[in-house]
Formats: sequence, structure tokens, C-alpha cells
Amino acid sequence: MIGYVTLGTNDFPRAVAYYDALFGSLGIGRFMEEENYFVAWAPAPDAPSVAVSVPFNKEPATVGNGVMVALVMETPEKVDAFYKMALELGGTDEGKPGFRPEENSAGFYGAYFRDLDGNKLNAFCMVE
Repeated sequence: MIGYVTLGTNDFPRAVAYYDALFGSLGIGRFMEEENYFVAWAPAPDAPSVAVSVPFNKEPATVGNGVMVALVMETPEKVDAFYKMALELGGTDEGKPGFRPEENSAGFYGAYFRDLDGNKLNAFCMVE
């Protein structure tokens, strides 16, 4: 259903370096870009993508309250590793890896973080 998600940035080179390293940890590279304006990463050209961009209207990028991008992973271990990489690259914690609700030992396993511009993301997987 989702084709792509775009996150605004006020420091384009820093944001691109962050996501190059973060998505690179999954083996995902850039698939579309416009110099000094827009870069998108996806596992394939016909797969959903995540992009960073300088706002088209030239106003400062701001974080949407209640907006979050959720990225599906195959296993809890991949969720853990992706979350760890996000923080090592300068992201901030918004919810350590674990099951939600916490008393469940099966179902939704996720971890939450903010990128360098304050955009909220989640890495998750479904566990039987």
C-alpha cells in the first residue's frame, strides 16, 4: 500500500550520511536522488522506499507530531541490530527493543528511535 515516505531535513548532507549508513547496514542502497535536494533508499526500484529531502517550499523542516515511519524487519535480532545502528549513528532512543505490550512474548516486537532531525521511526517484526 505505501509507495514511499519522505522525511524532511534541515541538514541534507548529514541526513544522507546517516541514512546511507543505516540502510547500508541492511544492504539497501540509494535508488533515486536529486543533488542537494532529495535521496531515496529502497531494496528494489519497485519496492517501498524511504527518502530525505529539503522541503520543497524552502521553509524549515519540522517533525510531525504523531507521525512515525515503521520499517519491517525479518527477526527480532534484525530489529535489535538496526536500532543499535540507528543510535550509534547519532539517533536517539524512543523505546528500547521488546514486545509490545511488554507482557506478551509473541506478536509485535519493535524498537523506536528518532533520526538526526527528530523524525520518529520504528523497526519491527511479527513473531509467532
